[in-house]
Amino acid sequence: MASCTTAPILLLPFFLLSGILNLQTVTYSSGCLDIEKKALLKFKDGLRDDTDQLSSWSGNDCCKWAGISCDNRTAQVIRLTVHESGGEINPSLLELKHLNSLDLSMNNFEGTKIPSFIGSFQKLRYLNLSDSSFGGLIPPHLGNLSSLLLLDLKSYANEPIENDIKWISGLSSLRYLNLAGLNLSGAADSWHPTVNMLPSLTELHLPHCSLSNLPFSLPSVNFTNLSVLDLSNNVFSSRISDWLSNLTALVDLNLQSNNFRGALPGEISTLSSLKTLDLSGNYMGDRLSKELGNLCSLEVLKLSSNKFSGNISNLINGFRNCTNVSLETLELQYNDFTGELPISIRKLNNLRYLDLRRNSFQGSIPKSMGEMSSLEELYLSNNKMNGDIPETIGKLSKLSVLELSENQWEGIITEVHLMNLSSLKQLQISKASQNISLLFNISTDWIPPFQLKYLCLRSCQLGPKFPLWLKNQNELNTIVLNNARICDTIPQWFLELNLQVNEFDVGCNQLSGKVPNSFNFQSHAMIDLSSNLFNGPIPLWSPNVSQIYLGSNLFSGPIPQNIGEVMPYLTNLDLSDNSLNGSIPSSIGNLNTLRTLVISHNHLSGEVPDFWDQMPYLYILDISNNSLSGTVPRSIASLESLRFFVLSNNNLHGKPPSLKKCSSIESVDLGYNRFSGNLANLIGGSMQSLLILRVRNNSFSDRIPSTICTLSNLHILDLSQNNFSGFIPSCMGNLSGFKIDLSSKDVGRFQWKLRVIAKGTVLEYFNTLYLVNSLDLSGNNLSGEIPNELMSLYRLWTLNLSSNYLTGNIPWRINSLALLETLDLSNNEFYGSIPSSMASLTFLAHLNLSYNNLSGKIPSNNQFKTFNDPSIYEGNIELCGPPLKKVCTSQSPNANANRDEEDEDGNNFEREPFFISMAMGFIVGFWIILGTFVIKKFSR
Repeated sequence: MASCTTAPILLLPFFLLSGILNLQTVTYSSGCLDIEKKALLKFKDGLRDDTDQLSSWSGNDCCKWAGISCDNRTAQVIRLTVHESGGEINPSLLELKHLNSLDLSMNNFEGTKIPSFIGSFQKLRYLNLSDSSFGGLIPPHLGNLSSLLLLDLKSYANEPIENDIKWISGLSSLRYLNLAGLNLSGAADSWHPTVNMLPSLTELHLPHCSLSNLPFSLPSVNFTNLSVLDLSNNVFSSRISDWLSNLTALVDLNLQSNNFRGALPGEISTLSSLKTLDLSGNYMGDRLSKELGNLCSLEVLKLSSNKFSGNISNLINGFRNCTNVSLETLELQYNDFTGELPISIRKLNNLRYLDLRRNSFQGSIPKSMGEMSSLEELYLSNNKMNGDIPETIGKLSKLSVLELSENQWEGIITEVHLMNLSSLKQLQISKASQNISLLFNISTDWIPPFQLKYLCLRSCQLGPKFPLWLKNQNELNTIVLNNARICDTIPQWFLELNLQVNEFDVGCNQLSGKVPNSFNFQSHAMIDLSSNLFNGPIPLWSPNVSQIYLGSNLFSGPIPQNIGEVMPYLTNLDLSDNSLNGSIPSSIGNLNTLRTLVISHNHLSGEVPDFWDQMPYLYILDISNNSLSGTVPRSIASLESLRFFVLSNNNLHGKPPSLKKCSSIESVDLGYNRFSGNLANLIGGSMQSLLILRVRNNSFSDRIPSTICTLSNLHILDLSQNNFSGFIPSCMGNLSGFKIDLSSKDVGRFQWKLRVIAKGTVLEYFNTLYLVNSLDLSGNNLSGEIPNELMSLYRLWTLNLSSNYLTGNIPWRINSLALLETLDLSNNEFYGSIPSSMASLTFLAHLNLSYNNLSGKIPSNNQFKTFNDPSIYEGNIELCGPPLKKVCTSQSPNANANRDEEDEDGNNFEREPFFISMAMGFIVGFWIILGTFVIKKFSR
């Protein structure tokens, strides 16, 4: 930590010229005043000097003590500076009657209040109490310091106490005010009239102050000398105020991270002295005006993380009238800009930093960008750009960062693109898509002029050989060559570079051979060799490695028994889809920072070890598709961070551990084992994040527990091939997850591939798993009727109730399941007719109603025209009509069942009017006859 602080840059000339700060200790023949020396020693006694900053405070002449400056004529103390201390501030300091500078910044006073007696130093002109953990209310006595020029209370204690700053109005000479971090939510309406009473103010810093009210206009603006205004990280939600245009001396305007809305006001362009404008992190929108180009002195423009739209040609062309465009930093990332980058971007010839990430820019990189000779960092990732990358990019000799990821680049990269990039340190061209359209074709003897530290080339063709142009890159610490069509081994020359690796990712290639364990890794390193052809035993690396991904290779043999001892800081371990055998090593229990353990699709055997209570951060556990046996230890129930729990396709038995404490769990797959018991012991109502519950092919018994109805986010529920009995709970109609759609933003909540029985076959889903809505209760001993409540699950894709003992009619309202693609009700005891309403299920592709007691004519309209396979109706001897050979006759039982069913359900709208009119006719006729008889009787 620094031993002293410097005045703000803009005020430094003032302090030097005024002579306020005497920055050197002066030697005096008679030493300092005795009364002031004693006062300083009392002050020292109250402090906690853990770093011996005050060790020099001894001897007669206090003017020679560290942090003390005296007047060179009177030997009176005029400046006091103490850092890296704490404790109590003794009022003995009041004896320093000529003190004009007090700097107690960068201390730790542990939330104690600022002493009110500091307001008694009448000659004080510099007061810095920043970063010292003071707390409580600011004493209003500080308002008595009428000679004060600088007041810095930055990073005041983070407390809910609401401070009032009306006392500041008494500091009429103040030029610099910094209250960053002070809770001013209670001064929302008073802060601006208070500040408006400080006509000499040149710098105002009020970030992180919980301010919410910025008036759109002011009757008058008195602080027109303001050169720096920082109101960032507050909660303003209005348009940007028009009175800011009166601050014509403004050099730095920072309004970032608020909730400002509306367009960027044109009045901003009148601030001709402005050098820095930061409006990032707001909700501003609309197109950028070319009037911004009037700010010829502007050096930094930050508009990122807003909602600005349109192309940026207006902005760029707006600078055409400037003799010299001063702009050095342009940040427009995370907006909605569109269109192509204009050729005129070359006018920004002083630009050093250009960030256009996360927009919707189109087209290619303009060749003219090669003329931007000052450019040092270029970020164009996550746009919709395409085409060839121009060779002129290779002219940017000062470029250190080139980031072009997640676009649709095409063509070939040669050494011409890279030959003059002598300053390049970071090169990133990657995309998540596996489709490769960009090819690197670089001569094998070419030696790059740069020394990269970060290289990320994902889904770009570099192969078939390991790229030789990396042969002299001995400063690399991040190497990503994923999906690069490399068919080779890791060359010896690459190992001899002796790199200090932070990330090594060569996944999704066809690299082969044994993996060397001679890499040198930095702390918390990651290695990804997945989806290759590596063979041999699992290698062990240094303890610095924290993430290992070796899945989908040809590794064989056991998992090293000492893996948890050699690499104790592992957080992610993926050894899936290899040919590993043996048992799960007990040393894995030493990995108490482990977050993901994926060892599925191997030949592991033995029992599941009991060490899970030592892994509090584990959130992915996948040991599926092995030959594990025995019971699952109860300690798994302690994994409260667990999100994905996959044990399927093993030989595990007994009662599974309870997951009721795993409130964040999203996927549970226990399928294809021999688990037994009551499902109610596994799940609980606290598992509200659960999306997938799959226990198919086990031996669970008893009734389906009603607690399953509380799992409101379920999208896949598979209880098939068990021994469940009783009725289907009607409360399953409350499973609201089957009533909503997820989006691609939820894809991260579905980590794994999952096989789902749908459309009469086994389908494997991965990236689109979030779209699947499936309910499978087949192969159990369920009885009773289908609850009508299930008909409200209108986002279902698959409903499989086959191979049970269900009875009753197929619900007429089944047509409300409008997205249904698969419906299997076969091998039950349903009776009655096939509801004609099913013809409206236009997405239905697979239907099986075989082996029930259904009767009547098979509907033949709409969707039923596509069901031509008679096997889906077989086993129903009373069904007739195509595609069955049995012909319906008038004597056929229930030949008109659909019509009768409509009558019973009140849906025969054609016959209703007939019965109503017949009844009305009878009533009218009856009263005509009766009325005539009565009239004749009375007329006699």
